[in-house]
Amino acid sequence: MDTINPLKDQPHSIPLRKLLLWALYALLPIITFYHLLAFPFPQSKQSLVITTSSSTPSKEIGNASVEISCDYSNGNWIQDKLGPLYTKCNTIKEGQNCITHGRLDNDYLYWRWKPNNCQLPRFDPKKFLQLFKNKNLAFVGDSLARNQLESLLCMLSTFSPHDLVFSHGEENKFRKWHFPSHNVNISIYWSPFLVKGVEKSDKTYYNTLYLDSVDDKWANDLGQMDLVVFSIGHWYLHSAVYIYGDKVLGCHSCPGLNYTEVGFYDVYGKAFETTFKTIIDRRGSGKYTLDVIVTTFSPAHFEGEWDKYGACSKTKPYDAKEKEKLEWMDAEMRETSIKQVNIAKKEGREKYVRFEAVDVTKLAYLRPDGHPGPYMHPFPFANGIQERVQNDCVHWCLPGPIDTWNEILMQVMIKKMDMIVV
Repeated sequence: MDTINPLKDQPHSIPLRKLLLWALYALLPIITFYHLLAFPFPQSKQSLVITTSSSTPSKEIGNASVEISCDYSNGNWIQDKLGPLYTKCNTIKEGQNCITHGRLDNDYLYWRWKPNNCQLPRFDPKKFLQLFKNKNLAFVGDSLARNQLESLLCMLSTFSPHDLVFSHGEENKFRKWHFPSHNVNISIYWSPFLVKGVEKSDKTYYNTLYLDSVDDKWANDLGQMDLVVFSIGHWYLHSAVYIYGDKVLGCHSCPGLNYTEVGFYDVYGKAFETTFKTIIDRRGSGKYTLDVIVTTFSPAHFEGEWDKYGACSKTKPYDAKEKEKLEWMDAEMRETSIKQVNIAKKEGREKYVRFEAVDVTKLAYLRPDGHPGPYMHPFPFANGIQERVQNDCVHWCLPGPIDTWNEILMQVMIKKMDMIVV
């Protein structure tokens, strides 16, 4: 008996219900593909894009993937009733302890930085320590690097105690603290040029910089670092001779030495270039092994002579509209460091070393009220106002505006650790 093929021998007997079912099976892959294009599966983490120099406002894409960006570098200082996280701290350098030294006005403590297109959260010491659990952080640079480090220690100490486990050098220029609660180490390395250099002394009025080699005092410990924060600049304004290899490139402000005057902007950039290339060569690998942060130039606010009464006597911030443009030198120093960071970002991406700038130049420029001024020494007017008094219009009171540097640092690192790298 011949086998009956129902599709061939009974073409008009197929029920309509079966035809509709087969059509649905045929269309199902097409419908699924379209749905995936239009409505992708939600991700466990948001896709994050971070910038500290220039950015577009945050925006939503569809219902699931969100691009978050924040320009922390432009904004305004707004009044804040909450004030600082701390008022006392045993790691504040004597010269920045403005409250203890008798500064009478305290309005400088009640301002917060408000970026133009986003919010800057208050510093969370617990979250910071969790973020860097079992890691080593290093601040490398000049006295402003130390100023930022001591600010961070004070804010973290409001949640967890720390121990000084290492101290070496004049004025404790090399120190390490340990937070046993999270096994976090934070160190400071004195290196005002980042590259090798001989500082000026009683015998020589100028610094000598070797621009082709990094300073081994910090670089020898590079293999132990998980995050390194660089902060330099003001020492580059001093008289100096610049050497690259066996050749003297020139000098800055060096009368009597018969060298070509070359300024310091290009040299400042060259120091970063040498530093970043060395880091990539030594730490580059097949996975992220190091984060490198550059805190941009922090302007001074001297008005007239540094040792005259009222050298930096402002008691409130400038409004951003009042000071729309940076001074020439401040702008050039900022631009030079950011340029080198952007170059290093591209080169470091291939070797899995991440670079970022914490751009504080503008927000620091707007805070002439935040320096110790005459209160770098205890009670400078105990015997009345003196015409001549030593002022510090470079460093920052603790607590004070420099705490904001670390608030931004924390947000940069949170986003870097969560972001999807494209």
